[in-house]
Amino acid sequence: MPTVYTVVPCYNEEEVLPKTNGKLVEKLNQLINDGRADKKSRILYVDDGSTDKTWELITGFHKEFDCVIGIKLAKNAGHQNALLAGLMKAREFADCAISLDADLQDDIEALDRFLERYSEGCEVVYGVRSKRDADTFFKRFTALCFYRLMRRLGVDIVHNHADYRLMGKNALNALSDFKEVNLFLRGIVPLIGYKSGVVYYERKERAAGQTKYPLKKMLGFAIDGITSFSVRPLKIISNLGVIISVLSVFGLLYALISYFSGSAVPGWTAIVASIWLLGGIQLLCIGVVGEYIGKIYGEVKARPRYIIEKSLD
Repeated sequence: MPTVYTVVPCYNEEEVLPKTNGKLVEKLNQLINDGRADKKSRILYVDDGSTDKTWELITGFHKEFDCVIGIKLAKNAGHQNALLAGLMKAREFADCAISLDADLQDDIEALDRFLERYSEGCEVVYGVRSKRDADTFFKRFTALCFYRLMRRLGVDIVHNHADYRLMGKNALNALSDFKEVNLFLRGIVPLIGYKSGVVYYERKERAAGQTKYPLKKMLGFAIDGITSFSVRPLKIISNLGVIISVLSVFGLLYALISYFSGSAVPGWTAIVASIWLLGGIQLLCIGVVGEYIGKIYGEVKARPRYIIEKSLD
């Protein structure tokens, strides 16, 4: 029987955490009683610098339930870093770790199927949403566009998969070798290359509290994912520059012909329009290049991705 750690990143989740803990403790005990998980299995909460009573709740759960442990990060490091911190902690003791969100939108009844695929030899098992009925139309549409865009840019990413996944010890050890500061685990995990499987589940409504991923954060997350795993935007800029240069040559020839034929007429509108168009394209290109330079800046500094302040073992 494998020792299973469920890794749950938390940021200001005091409203939903009591319900989440009750469900997870019940499910873990069921897995242990059914012989699917070892009695050394644990629920690992990662407090990502919460400003509410999240850590106090985790401390209380740890005192009440032997299967609950936790770590507290010194400051808010972001969801991906908090998740990585939990996975790296889990790999010290677990045969496999299953990451899921604290809001109970990930169906915990799918844990049995995760472990079945693991027993079949899968080192990585992806939880894939079979439906997104709980999401708004806007969120479903933008998610579809995001996954398609990532595919078009050459990023190996599992469609409709977030961070609900199982990783075996070998996969966790391999993950620890990835040292980049700009984390995008949905893109990194498929690069590991071990045998993988898929478990489909239905996404549920958030049990309580507010989403920690508003539109601004989702856009930032998408930009991080694209710029961390694909250089095609830079190639697009290069191709765009070539196209504009060719068009400019034709424009220059047209202007010279008009001048020497005596038919040149001052065109204020055309001049202003071209200045605004080219200026906008240049600023957009500079912005894209700046994103990549910023990534390089962060990687070169190589600062710690997270710092653990407290640990409940």
